[in-house]
Formats: sequence, C-alpha cells, structure tokens
Amino acid sequence: MKKGSKRYRAIFEKSERQELRNLRDAVVFAKENATAKFDESIEMHVRLNVDPRHADQQVRSTTVLPHGTGVVKRLLVIASGEKLKEATDAGADFIGGEDMVQKIEGGWLDFDSVIVTPDMMKSVGKLGKVLGPRGLMPSAKTGTVTFDVANAVKEIKAGKVEFRVDKFAIVHNSFGKASFSLDDLYENGKTLLAAILKAKPSAAKGQYIKSISLASTMGASVRVDPAVATKEIAE
Repeated sequence: MKKGSKRYRAIFEKSERQELRNLRDAVVFAKENATAKFDESIEMHVRLNVDPRHADQQVRSTTVLPHGTGVVKRLLVIASGEKLKEATDAGADFIGGEDMVQKIEGGWLDFDSVIVTPDMMKSVGKLGKVLGPRGLMPSAKTGTVTFDVANAVKEIKAGKVEFRVDKFAIVHNSFGKASFSLDDLYENGKTLLAAILKAKPSAAKGQYIKSISLASTMGASVRVDPAVATKEIAE
C-alpha cells in the first residue's frame, strides 16, 4: 500500500494528530503546511452529534465570510421582469428566465450558484434531479429563493457560503485560501464555526460538536479542541 509522497509524509510527521490544538494554532499549521504548487483551500471538517436521517436534526444554513472565500463564483439568476435588470446591476454573471431553464435541461451547468425569484420556482422545480445532486438547487432557507435579488447577489459575491451536514453527520467547508493572511483565515474560520454552532437543531441533545479538524487541500489534517474553539469564538 502506498504511503504517500515525500512531501505529504513530511507534513504528516509534523501534524501530531493526537494533539488537540486551539483554532488559531490549527489555522497556522494548515496554512504553513499548504506547500502544493497551487493556492490550496483551507478546509474545516466538523463532526456533529446529530442523526441526519431525522428531519428535525438536519443542519443547513449560510454565513458570509468576512474576508471572502478566495473563489470567484459564477452566479446565475433566474427571474422575470424588473428583477432581471436588478440582477444585472448587482453583478450576476448569467441572467435569464425560461430560456435559462431550458438551457440547463439541455446540459448547461457552467455556474456555481443559482438565485431564483419565487415566481420562477415552478419552472426551476423540475430541475431538481439535475441541480440537487450538485448542491445547486435554490432554497428559501439559504436565501437563494428570494425577490431581494440585488442583496442575494451581493452576499454571494462577498463570500456567502452554504453548509449542510452530510449523511455521516459531518459538515465540510473551505473558509479561505492558503494565500490569505493568518488573521483573515482565523476570522473566517471563527465565523464559519460560529454559524455551525448557531444552526444547532433543537432536537440535538448532549455535546453538539464531537470533533473538528482543519486541513489544506493537499495537506495533513490537524485536530482542534471543540471546547477551546468555542471559547475563542466568544472572545
């Protein structure tokens, strides 16, 4: 069995995986060990004490990272009437109505996020089997089904991210790039973790966060002490 590249083994040896760190020290480790030849994302993986099979224990929400994501999102707005001009003025990359629905049905998927006005959801709803598995289906809960098109576009362009628990009760999200400053990454990380804490379902009992790990795209992970990280957020 392969043991990984020389670069990865060197990082892994320094990771001390059994040592729990505070969030800031974990961000330092992930940033310093992002040594690939591209600008790696810094990722957070949070295991929650919920059962995603139950509707009342689902965790899904959004937050705006104060320093953005480092990724320029291609944003599609499906609307009608005056909302089309509103989307254009706000900076959406692709704007349309029924024509965009038909284009997606034809296989076009060159976008990263979709905003839809409520009056267009009847048409967009039939795209569920195409957009859903890719995490692109608009939802009122995440603010992507709205008549406030301008604000929705500006939030996504500013660094709004959506997070949701997977079937293994884990939330996976990137919160910046290795090229970000330490302070910017740390603030983004605290913002994301605070949003996950805020999204705790009322049906969740006991210790909500079971574990937290950070890692760069190609680097080894480092474990964070949930109790200490929670205190950092409050500071």
